[in-house]
Amino acid sequence: MLKVWGRVNSVNVKKVLWLLEELDLPYDRVDAGMEFGLVNEPAYRAMNPNGRVPTIEDDGFVLWESNSILRYLAAKHGSPLYPASPAARASADRWMDWQLSTLGPAERNLFWGMVRTPADQRDMAAVMAAAKAAGECWAMLDAHIAAHGWPFIDGEHMTVADIVLGCYARRWFGPEVHVPGMPHFPALAAWYAAIGARPGFRRWVAVPMT
Repeated sequence: MLKVWGRVNSVNVKKVLWLLEELDLPYDRVDAGMEFGLVNEPAYRAMNPNGRVPTIEDDGFVLWESNSILRYLAAKHGSPLYPASPAARASADRWMDWQLSTLGPAERNLFWGMVRTPADQRDMAAVMAAAKAAGECWAMLDAHIAAHGWPFIDGEHMTVADIVLGCYARRWFGPEVHVPGMPHFPALAAWYAAIGARPGFRRWVAVPMT
């Protein structure tokens, strides 16, 4: 059986768990990271030298990096969530890479500052700067969705890119991180409502952030 290491409050683990729900695949999950430890033990580092989560083991194949895990599992199981068309697949890859290179770093201090830092210890200047940077990123996706009129990022059907960005959108739209002046994006909000109806989102992503 597929095995997943990772704590459920990790945004990157949420990606994998949501996909597994979409694929209806059985799996075994082991809590790892933060309060659960394990990630610095030699056996774990032998699988994942980064000491981060998630990591999966599938029929003897070990893989880490959440977006790569999504690509692998969707491709292995022939899911349309990772399109067969080279152009459609490249577009999904593009948005997933954008999350890693641009969106994730931009919003990191917003999430950590508002969710994982006690209120009396927050650096609100850093939080507000992160909210501005993240807002500029989400404005790009809002404009992309609005220009095409699609229900999902790249068309009429959901892809792994929607899963990846949906997990991060939960942070933007969540009341846990709301700060004054955060802009409203109508097209993005409509997309977020569409993906928010997915059972995997409701089970793993919509829960309170910690």
